[in-house]
Amino acid sequence: MSILIIGTGYVGVTTALVFAELGFEVTGLDADERKVQTLSEGKLTFYEPGLQDLLDKHLAAGRIRFTSEAKQAIRQNSILFLCVGTPSDENGSADLRYIRAVAEQIGQSMDDYKVIVIKSTVPIHTNERLTAWIAEAQPHPIPFDVVSNPEFLREGSALQDALHPDRIIIGSRNQAAGLHIESLYEKLNAPCFLTTPTTAEMIKYASNSFLATKISFANELARLCEQLDINVGDVSIGMGYDHRIGPHFLKAGIGYGGSCFPKDIKALLHIAKKQHTRLSILEQVHEVNETQAEHFLQLWERKIGGFAGKRIAILGLSFKPNTDDLREAPSLAVIHYLTSQRAQVRVHDPVAKLPASLQSAGVRQLEHLEDAVAGCDAAILCSEWDVYRNADWEQLRDEFKQLNIFDGRNVLDRQRLTELGYTYSGIGNAARN
Repeated sequence: MSILIIGTGYVGVTTALVFAELGFEVTGLDADERKVQTLSEGKLTFYEPGLQDLLDKHLAAGRIRFTSEAKQAIRQNSILFLCVGTPSDENGSADLRYIRAVAEQIGQSMDDYKVIVIKSTVPIHTNERLTAWIAEAQPHPIPFDVVSNPEFLREGSALQDALHPDRIIIGSRNQAAGLHIESLYEKLNAPCFLTTPTTAEMIKYASNSFLATKISFANELARLCEQLDINVGDVSIGMGYDHRIGPHFLKAGIGYGGSCFPKDIKALLHIAKKQHTRLSILEQVHEVNETQAEHFLQLWERKIGGFAGKRIAILGLSFKPNTDDLREAPSLAVIHYLTSQRAQVRVHDPVAKLPASLQSAGVRQLEHLEDAVAGCDAAILCSEWDVYRNADWEQLRDEFKQLNIFDGRNVLDRQRLTELGYTYSGIGNAARN
């Protein structure tokens, strides 16, 4: 059985390599010829642990290939997975221009029955719209089915999530088509839930929204804990023992980011608005996340007598460790705030690269951690890479001008840092500062 993956970004490449690992013949299709060439040469276009080894393995075995020849690829494969981007529009809605363009391409190119699978995160009723777009583009009627199969991959652990999923959601109006897609995952030990396309689409948005709600709940709680001299980390641990709540996604920080939560919450809020329904809890989730970084930056700013003229080190650019993704990364909001306060900013990240727009603003990225903190009045940890957890803070102490650590992820050893002479401040743990 041959599978075509349309779109070779983060989700597309991960999906393609996992299916190759499961024993299928896989083709990755992308209009970007440079990306196709890079992948064909065995080079990933993004950072994700474990995927490089799979790419090397399956290119060598001939189980995966990449192409920009759409018509031929569509005709040669019986199952087509759509993994193209659905970025946020200006009003928060999901932009479906790439989905529609692919639908028209499929309709114009297909010459026999296909199962088209939507892996991209899309608004409710996109399955129906895609079906109509394909049918309208066909020169003459050819049968096909459209199935919704949303992804639940966490950046930084995508391979683990894909090979050991919590669940597989399949939405289809045709039970046979749904069962056909279910059979692709039969080697994985995971429950499979067959439902309607609209339900599958909603499950994706609802899942991300609920996880974001837990994060924003912990973040807002951290603001109160800061005032009451309570450690929000201890509060989260105590709550997490309740199996109805659980410990996951209750960790306070300077906000969530990435390609999923911010975009999906805005999209769901837009959908609700169009239906004249207010999701007030989700509105507050978004509001807390938008203001979390600035709230604590203002607290930290008072601790060092203002950021103006100070040299500040940013530790971690990516929105989370083990990825180079900067989409909606809290670090960017932190950098913008610091530069607006006329601070000198130095940046370090093991993988992610500083955007050119910020380089022109006078922000410098340094390759080595000791160079990034050299002469700094404070360091702000924005992403919990192990390189910061395990850093030799005793040796780094000599590099600082002033020993201020602002831990935006509550992951550093405050007791050890305090013993070394640092002034430590975290998120919602003023009692320990």
